[in-house]
Amino acid sequence: MATVLITGGTGLIGKELSKLLLQKGDEVIILTRKIPAIGHRSSAIGLHYAEWDIEKQTIDSTAIQQTDFIIHLAGAGVADKRWSPKRKKEIVDSRIQSSALIIKSLKETPNKVKAVISASAIGWYGADPSIPNINPFTEGDKPDSKFLGDTCRLWEESIEPVTSMDIRLVILRTGIVLSKKGGALKEFIKPLRSGIAAILGNGKQMISWIHIDDLCRMYVDAIENASRSGVYNAVAPYPVDNKTLVLDLARQMRGRFFITLYVPSFILKWMLGEMSIEVLKSATVSANKIRETGFQFLFPTIESALKQSW
Repeated sequence: MATVLITGGTGLIGKELSKLLLQKGDEVIILTRKIPAIGHRSSAIGLHYAEWDIEKQTIDSTAIQQTDFIIHLAGAGVADKRWSPKRKKEIVDSRIQSSALIIKSLKETPNKVKAVISASAIGWYGADPSIPNINPFTEGDKPDSKFLGDTCRLWEESIEPVTSMDIRLVILRTGIVLSKKGGALKEFIKPLRSGIAAILGNGKQMISWIHIDDLCRMYVDAIENASRSGVYNAVAPYPVDNKTLVLDLARQMRGRFFITLYVPSFILKWMLGEMSIEVLKSATVSANKIRETGFQFLFPTIESALKQSW
């Protein structure tokens, strides 16, 4: 049994990951800005809370002392709001400052932390040079020079100093997460509830995705296997284009009773601003490195994933 400290533990991934760790018999400590009142806390056995304040760079040192592994998910949601200059700064700062607090606490507090498993994103990569892209992006590729690429680079660099403390570091560059409880899939489902299969742009852009259950299992795998180190793409082995994803979801939800509607790129640019670049970007990302470790996907295809997700 291990004690796992999770930053960003109240988010979509953090909640599901906490459940999985607790099912395994691990102790879980959720770092939060304010510990919820007793009536609003989960009553799960083995789940605990500890306070931290990223702006003030303070943290409950007892939590650090008790921890065997840190899972670092904290960061402002990239798609939650339109990308104003202020919002872009929040996205970057939330990641860099939270990592800085982890580094600071590990340096100042006696601890037994064996590994840090940190989130990153496939926003690291640029757009496919062609569709189809016969050479999917791999972990050794350089970061894109645009906002998300630069954000991911700074994010990963901010947590890198743990390696100088003889702590194993694993970074998971996460694709589009499919979950029935929220995230990107919820946005695809919204128009389908009215019978509209909304295909974005021309629908040819490739989406590198992962089912949330496989993603959480990947985090657990990184904890349990000391041989895991460095960067891995957290994506399923079979990316799909936007049109295929939307139509497969439509057929599963509504059979033949839906209308296909293409949403022109200019409308997306008007609605989303700079964020539309990422919505329309095609990024084919390789899962070969994680598969070569022996990791087995429960949901390798979009068909299997969508059956479990809506």
